[in-house]
Amino acid sequence: MADRILGVDFGDTRTGLAVSDTLGMLANGIGYVNSTYMPKTALLVSEKAKEYGVTRIVVGLPINMNGTRGPRAEHAEEFAKLLGEATGLPIEMFDERCSTMAAHQILNFTDTRGKKRKAAVDTLSAQIILQNYLDSRRK
Repeated sequence: MADRILGVDFGDTRTGLAVSDTLGMLANGIGYVNSTYMPKTALLVSEKAKEYGVTRIVVGLPINMNGTRGPRAEHAEEFAKLLGEATGLPIEMFDERCSTMAAHQILNFTDTRGKKRKAAVDTLSAQIILQNYLDSRRK
């Protein structure tokens, strides 16, 4: 049996969350937490980690398209450090390039608009990050 893993798409206002199944095959979106204060966001995410009994956390790393790390990546790494301290769990950073773009494409395809779209995009991004991570582990 594999670990249950939490996927996190860290954002300035909303942080999307997804959790893997116990086999480590599929990512399922579980919503998002609302907070603009990074330590509070880490605390809220750590509560979700405990609630779902995860043993590891994957945080999306927003690398620039040219492969460099900018301020967004540094911000995500700072959050991951706080999250690790809050949970005591291993934290892995995972390249999230194009995950938000893919989420928007899916929402366009399903014609999700307005407030519904805003609520769905962060959760879906976290799900895409986690699914890509799970797929990369199987290769």
